[in-house]
Amino acid sequence: MRIFSGIQPTGELHIGNYFGAIQRWVELQQGNETIYCIVDYHALTSEDTTAGGLRKARRELALGLLACGIDPERSILYVQSAVPEHTELCWILGCVASYGDLSRMTQFKEKAAKEEFVNGGLFYYPVLQAADILLYKADRVPVGEDQLQHLEEARRIARRFNFRFGDTFPEPEPILGEGARIMSLADPERKMSKSAGPDHYIGLMEPEESIRKKVRSAVTDVGLTPGQAMSPGVANLFLLLELVAPAEVVEAFRRDHTAGKLLYRDLKEALFSYLMATLRPIQERYRELQSRGDVNEVLAAGAERARRIARATMAEVRERVGLD
Repeated sequence: MRIFSGIQPTGELHIGNYFGAIQRWVELQQGNETIYCIVDYHALTSEDTTAGGLRKARRELALGLLACGIDPERSILYVQSAVPEHTELCWILGCVASYGDLSRMTQFKEKAAKEEFVNGGLFYYPVLQAADILLYKADRVPVGEDQLQHLEEARRIARRFNFRFGDTFPEPEPILGEGARIMSLADPERKMSKSAGPDHYIGLMEPEESIRKKVRSAVTDVGLTPGQAMSPGVANLFLLLELVAPAEVVEAFRRDHTAGKLLYRDLKEALFSYLMATLRPIQERYRELQSRGDVNEVLAAGAERARRIARATMAEVRERVGLD
């Protein structure tokens, strides 16, 4: 299968990104044609984006993805703006997209309700996202539930284009997540996110002592009695432990919890130990890649591979709509 996914360069990767999406991207490289895009055009929809910040974030994200196991020999890894066919197809697809559909997009309505100034890019975001996917005629797109509406819009746009101009694009299907939904250690009622502040996420490249402090101070509950249901904070710690520790370790802690004998400091210490065993190799690989200094060459090679596919798609699209 040809699989496409994109990620915004919005700063430091955290463990929510890794366990929620990137780990699955790495696994999907086996036996599939995988295309992974750093979507810098999408990042421009944030009013906080600066030129210098965007350049730095793109590079750091590329290094992070490579350190996590994205293999440029097996996958195409590139920056969206290096392939201008994305924006050309976006305009054409916008001419078959429904204004009504775009105005009903949940994420747009939520963001528009919070901001005093709402830029047009936020409204048009799903069309560019559809162009990202359809440009490569992707069969599957790994998404979380919060992105299903956007993928369905891409499918509708593909359908309308095919109806108007002839069969051109497949309707991409979702790969729905086994990716874990990691919550903030400081507030387990909200998803782990950088936007909430540094206390609410653990960065993949964060110093060890900082990670230890955050794990030790993670919210649990006031007390524990036999048979007590897990609080959201404790459940989040167990979810993380399941991702990094052997099953027998997790089961032993679960038995202690059920019996009312669990010491949260022991749970947190075990989680920290196993989490660092997962993160240290990624951090070491990141430093190695950083010292080599060839990430721009990797991205340029990926962009050239991506453009070969994109040019072929756009030649077909331009012929279909009469622009050739």
